[in-house]
Amino acid sequence: MRPENQSSVSHFLLLGLPIPPGQQGVFFTLFLGMYLTTVLGNLLIILLIRLDSRLHTPMYFFLSHLAFSDISLSSVIVPKMLMNMQTRQQSISYVGCISQMYFFILFVGLDNFLLALMAYDRYVAICHPLHYTTIMREGLCVLLVAGSWVLSCAHDLLHTLLLVRLSFGANNIISHFFCDLAALLKLSCSDISLNELVLFTEGGMIFFLPFCVILGSYIRIGTIILRVPSTKRLYKAFSTCGSHLSVVFLYYGTAAGVYFFSSSWGSKDIIASVMYTVVTPMLNPFIYSLRNRDIKLALEMYVNRVKFFNW
Repeated sequence: MRPENQSSVSHFLLLGLPIPPGQQGVFFTLFLGMYLTTVLGNLLIILLIRLDSRLHTPMYFFLSHLAFSDISLSSVIVPKMLMNMQTRQQSISYVGCISQMYFFILFVGLDNFLLALMAYDRYVAICHPLHYTTIMREGLCVLLVAGSWVLSCAHDLLHTLLLVRLSFGANNIISHFFCDLAALLKLSCSDISLNELVLFTEGGMIFFLPFCVILGSYIRIGTIILRVPSTKRLYKAFSTCGSHLSVVFLYYGTAAGVYFFSSSWGSKDIIASVMYTVVTPMLNPFIYSLRNRDIKLALEMYVNRVKFFNW
């Protein structure tokens, strides 16, 4: 008999979140509110950075790209999840599933690189303040962001091409609320040893190298501050790095819990996935606005300007 290939699979079934049937409406409203908050909050961050000349610095340049990436990441996952919850139709086409996985990997990888760039920016600002404008010049920042996009696309394309060569059998039920690479590999009836090898080597490098940049940057910042400890320097470092560190812990903590400390998909893993695909992108604008003096000043200025024109 001719073996089935990927073209014989026209669709997959997403089991979705483990929500009791009677509470679907409540969770639909909750996730819709979280998604709208994510989009509007991150759009506000981008708008403030574009309009306020005081925010035209490398730190906020990277933050604006992170906000765009967060909007895109949530938009890849949440609208389809909401539609499935509302219509009770859990089907997703083969092409739609591969596309969702493609863009999910792309924006997760981009988040990874942008967080590393922001950590390096904080390292230069604190450890080399006199040379900050020389090192973090505009051309370099643009080049770093462009390189992040290129590396994310290459990483994404590699895993997508390796996946589409696989065959899928009769079992097309994905025990998740979106098309995750690890969940799709478990459904394949082909040999996935190459996919797993690339996932743990190349994928591990994509995950750990930016994390090492973040870790190294903050270790260096800590050693510089502790050489001559003072309350003023500690406060300045905390106010400068606190927001970024909060996002890093939230992002890497939940992602590591899903992909590195779990042997099989379960309700805990799905909840952790919700954290870094839905909750973290929603919290980022609040973390950066509530703990960032420049963002708060820019927001207050434009709120007062709107009140003036309305008056």
